[in-house]
Amino acid sequence: MEFEIKIIDKKEIWENFLKKIDEKTFLQSWEWGEFNKRMGEKIWRVGIYDKFLKLIALALVIKVSAKRGNFLLLPHGPLSIYDLKLDVLEAILQMLKEIAKKEGAHFIRICPICERSEKNSEVFKALGFREAPIHLHPEITWRLDITGSETEILSRMRKTTRYLIKRGQKLGVQIKKIPPKDLELFYDLYLETAKRHHFVPFSFDYIKNEVETFGENALILGGFFKGKLLASGIFIFWQKISFYHHGASLKELSNIPASYLLQWEAILEAKRRGCRRHDLWGVAEVKKIQNSPKERFEVENKKHPWAGLTLFKMGFGGKPKFYLKTQDYPISPFYILNLLIEKIRKKKRGF
Repeated sequence: MEFEIKIIDKKEIWENFLKKIDEKTFLQSWEWGEFNKRMGEKIWRVGIYDKFLKLIALALVIKVSAKRGNFLLLPHGPLSIYDLKLDVLEAILQMLKEIAKKEGAHFIRICPICERSEKNSEVFKALGFREAPIHLHPEITWRLDITGSETEILSRMRKTTRYLIKRGQKLGVQIKKIPPKDLELFYDLYLETAKRHHFVPFSFDYIKNEVETFGENALILGGFFKGKLLASGIFIFWQKISFYHHGASLKELSNIPASYLLQWEAILEAKRRGCRRHDLWGVAEVKKIQNSPKERFEVENKKHPWAGLTLFKMGFGGKPKFYLKTQDYPISPFYILNLLIEKIRKKKRGF
């Protein structure tokens, strides 16, 4: 099949197409493109049309400028009205290779949002892709169906999680909206969390630009106990889905379950906004518990840096969504240098 590739410059066309897609995240939203432009990155919003000039797929392409070499990134894309097809991906790849050549990119990195399966993996392999040494965006997310009543949502949670939510309420933990002008409240706590859990934090400008770009669809919540901020989170609301994108908590007074109540209040806010799904974002690798009367999961590697965070998220009920591993398409011999650097970083971080 022949395809025509066009740059999409109208938000209405972009967002209306995405409304037809069920499997999606805000990383392909119009706003995420605007956010990356704010951060100084070059972007392309690409539409793939069939021979009848019908839009069948799209992809947000970002040029990432890094010390180890520039590359093109497709965050949780491309998105198509069809299952992943070789000819559609091949058409996208040809366009990406042209951009990469003009922009001096060393490789192309796609963070697919398609199902993790041998069939989908073979589609990428057939075109010369290889599995990336690291991932930039979640390859497994933990998701809750929040279409039921509050009672039904609570009933699907782990008993301990329900108890801690109620305990937080009884102890007088207050969940408040933090205005964007007071983002420093979140960020100071976020830096403490990064130091404690040994991860590289995003810059203040990064988070500030994200919050400002999404505007009313970005919400900063804080869990306060006797006036002290114990937990905070930044939530993104987009196309009837809520996302828990950034989180922070204080080790001091960790016996006060502010994080649990904060997450519950975020779910209630998502329901008020008409969301049908609450995405708790990235988790460590999990597997089904065999011979369990109910579908239950456990963390594969208990020593994984995200093991504790994953257990926290799993306690709210829901299920994991497994995406295909991040895929790289080398363009330049310099890709090997990037490969070595990222493998070393991955080992140091314990992943």
